[in-house]
Amino acid sequence: MNLKIETKSLYLRPINENDDKDFFELDSNPKVHEFLGNNPVTSVEQSRGYIKSILQQYKDYGVGRLAMIKKDTGEFIGWSGLKFEREVRKDFDYYDLGYRLKEKFWGHGYATEATIAALNYGFNDLKLKEICAAAYVKHKVSNIILEKIGLEHSGTFNYDNELCNWYTLKNPNL
Repeated sequence: MNLKIETKSLYLRPINENDDKDFFELDSNPKVHEFLGNNPVTSVEQSRGYIKSILQQYKDYGVGRLAMIKKDTGEFIGWSGLKFEREVRKDFDYYDLGYRLKEKFWGHGYATEATIAALNYGFNDLKLKEICAAAYVKHKVSNIILEKIGLEHSGTFNYDNELCNWYTLKNPNL
């Protein structure tokens, strides 16, 4: 996948195998996984497995999570973007909008900036009809971000014994 999206503060680019140590730093932090099932990774090898699944998404669906790179420093700060999802909501497939940041980059607006870019890419370039997202009800920050960028609350569902909010946004250009 050859893609580079530029925002005010970030570059979004395809994830690659060299991101393994950054993925480990991100996903080994228990605070990052507080609303992701509380199951942080314990080895770089686990991070490599996650990267392989993203690379497979690129091959299978032409879309997948993207590395978020801070323009001014070149730092990998997390990932954002779209994913073709069929696990969280087993009753249907959809394009999921997601993000995850290293803790030291929380609260700076990067998730909002990156997800707006991902929505624009999904609707304008990929011509997706709808983009969806989910967040644990108790994860207040994620719910605020999803509503702030324009996704509409469309109900709730249970995932891993947790109540989640469901969000959708239809392509305004179609």
